[in-house]
Amino acid sequence: MTNYQFYLTELAPNGCPAFLEKYLKCPSLLRLKNIGYFCGMDHASPAIYHFPEYISRYDHSLSTALLTSRFTGDRPAILAALFHDVATPCFSHAIDFMNQDYEKQESTEEYTERLLRADNYLAQCLNEDNISLAQIIDFKQYPIVDNDRPRLCADRLDGLILSGLGWSQDISRDTIRELITEATIYQNEDNLPEIGFKTRAAGEKALIAAKSLDAACSDAEDVYMMDLLARITRRAIEQKYITYDDLYTYGEKELLDLFCKQPDPELSRLLDEFTTITPADIHLDHPPRIKSRKLNPLVCGERLIK
Repeated sequence: MTNYQFYLTELAPNGCPAFLEKYLKCPSLLRLKNIGYFCGMDHASPAIYHFPEYISRYDHSLSTALLTSRFTGDRPAILAALFHDVATPCFSHAIDFMNQDYEKQESTEEYTERLLRADNYLAQCLNEDNISLAQIIDFKQYPIVDNDRPRLCADRLDGLILSGLGWSQDISRDTIRELITEATIYQNEDNLPEIGFKTRAAGEKALIAAKSLDAACSDAEDVYMMDLLARITRRAIEQKYITYDDLYTYGEKELLDLFCKQPDPELSRLLDEFTTITPADIHLDHPPRIKSRKLNPLVCGERLIK
């Protein structure tokens, strides 16, 4: 059993909620199986990254939905969680870098409605359950699914766990179990539901995970590699090897294989750098201001950090 599989069994010991199963077959969601959670870095130089297992945006979508279902029986909210990343293109937030959206990293979310409306199978499922598309398009309407930092939500908690498993590799199975078991819902300062923890110990472990992720995402190596993949993709689009919309139809490996076949010395140089670079080769004189991943979770209804 992989660590991600262990995580799923902790989230849903009795399996996926029955109503959710048909939605897992939606084409708009299945596309995310070919998009890695770590922004295309599964294909980067092993001297920079080493991921013990492949985790996709589909995996993240599923576990975020299962987390949400632990706190609410509201089906639209659970489905909004399941489809919250449906507008993720190949290479994920590296495309935000390409779009120069370094801080918010939300430049691709405008595609959500377009992609969901084009999914006829999804429309059929929603019709059967008497749920409107409008109830799931805007996942930000559900604070349990998404809210502003430094607050905690299902998307953010899942991200901390997945990053700890695949990237920093510093989160144990015991910690995963504790974070899930001790998580509950409180009313926050704005009288909105927010995920928090029953114990200070669990809150502090979430805070440690958040600090680890924030440091990793702000690290010069990661910023350089994200920008490098953004430059590769921009080159491919400018030279018309692909269109921007192709980022939503191809898988990441397919695109990189396509890039490698182009008789383009500059693109080949960038791809070689992406796959062979070492830490000693990385120099970033003026790093951009990167999205903050700070966290201040609720513990027993009060902020952990006063």
